[in-house]
Amino acid sequence: MLQLSSNAVFLSSTTESVFAFRPYHLLSPPSTPLSFSVYFFSMATAADDYHRKLHLRRSSSFSSKLSNPILACRASGDSNETTSSVRNDDGSSVHGLSEMIVGVLGGGQLGRMLCLAASKMAIKVMVLDPSENCPASALAYDHMVGSFDDSATVQEFAKRCGVLTVEIEHVDVATLEKLEQQGVDCEPRASTIRIIQIDDLEGAKRAGNLFGYPLMIKSKRLAYDGRGNAVAKSEVELSSAIAALGGFERGLYVEKWAPFVKELAVIVARGRDNSILCYPVVETIHKENICHIVKAPADVPWKIRKLANDVACKAISSLEGAGVFAVELFLTGDGQILLNEVAPRPHNSGHHTIESCNTSQFEQHLRAVVGLPLGDPSMKTPAAIMYNLLGEDEGESGFKMAHQLIARALEIPGATVHWYDKPEMRRQRKMGHITLVGPSIGVLEARLNSMLKEEGSENQIEVAPCVGIIMGSDSDLPVMKDAARILDIFGVSSEVRIVSAHRTPDLIFSYASSARSRGIQVIIAGAGGAAHLPG
Repeated sequence: MLQLSSNAVFLSSTTESVFAFRPYHLLSPPSTPLSFSVYFFSMATAADDYHRKLHLRRSSSFSSKLSNPILACRASGDSNETTSSVRNDDGSSVHGLSEMIVGVLGGGQLGRMLCLAASKMAIKVMVLDPSENCPASALAYDHMVGSFDDSATVQEFAKRCGVLTVEIEHVDVATLEKLEQQGVDCEPRASTIRIIQIDDLEGAKRAGNLFGYPLMIKSKRLAYDGRGNAVAKSEVELSSAIAALGGFERGLYVEKWAPFVKELAVIVARGRDNSILCYPVVETIHKENICHIVKAPADVPWKIRKLANDVACKAISSLEGAGVFAVELFLTGDGQILLNEVAPRPHNSGHHTIESCNTSQFEQHLRAVVGLPLGDPSMKTPAAIMYNLLGEDEGESGFKMAHQLIARALEIPGATVHWYDKPEMRRQRKMGHITLVGPSIGVLEARLNSMLKEEGSENQIEVAPCVGIIMGSDSDLPVMKDAARILDIFGVSSEVRIVSAHRTPDLIFSYASSARSRGIQVIIAGAGGAAHLPG
């Protein structure tokens, strides 16, 4: 995770802010995005495919005998040029939409979903990953078994690709910088992946004095899914928090503690021509610091959505390179948007786009790094919820529980299951995800709760009411209950309250004043309330 914050500081002799984002006008909109829906199917014998992949996986580096196209990662002057002139060592052509074979450092679930998107676009994706059975292995055009954090291996891998990109930030940035100096095409740029390092306890103490406590301390590397973060509640706890993160050699920085009411995220795409497109703002809900549920679009006012897009757009404009970026944000109680972190790659908060948007984040990333026009990021369904399949137990027990949940999901209208095919089950490990699409967030929350009902109440999500139904006395209930019944039919959550404008005027004033902060968007008022609330 590339971690940026308007509150982040160097732990050094100075305390300069890394980013200080303010409301920003969006750039001029690019030309009309295109929608890509052409499907290509590659025909090959099972035996040929098996022997090719077996040959690759027996070696941690490529040799001249491998039947793979030899194409160094050189930046092209015309990024939109497409050709099928690439050839295998045996002289046969490698047919595809682009002459560039996309090399991906990392072969996890993000690499797997990049390969799925690429297969529909006639784009070849090769992955570099140390695990022979990594999630992307079965779907990649080629898989090189080796470490993406090893300089020699990355340089050898680069010789076989037209462009290098990442699905994980924990790569050897120094090697990428060296390759860029040699003319290798890396998207996004190595400078975007490298982040700020900070180096002494006194700097941390100065930050604590400046910002107060609690203080968030983060690691520049291996900081994802709740890892790489530590909270110091006082100066006394600074040393233990720093030690828990592996010490200053890991590269640390601090952030002022940010009280927030919601966590939001925006997927931003930038093309090689520097055109920028934003996906709809989503709300992310975390479980033990791991992304658990994503709701699209976020249930926030229009002004908040625009502000979130503005901050995300400005953040990505400050970085280098083409691709998809995930911008994680905090929404505060007074309506401010704070920048939390930026991931220079496809992200968990954008998985729903596969089913819910005209162009998925994975197709968009490929479009950007190859040099194709960016696709339409708008939603093609009114609402979507993404639910992460996290390991509930170790080993076979965990697999059994996950498969039971998948079986229930397949009974839910509008549900799509994505299984990452990871060979080992661990607690809290991301094993897959389920996306539900439908007419409203309320309907999808009800369907999700139905799917999770046998999982236990701790996994079910609380549905906050968005409509308030009020009346002066219970004698109004026979009429007003029909409003609740109709809303329930459409999956809209509501609450019913008896609040008299005559007998308890202070109470009705308090109810109306607090409605917005509690998520109430509409109030249906009967009897006296109908006359008093408009004033």
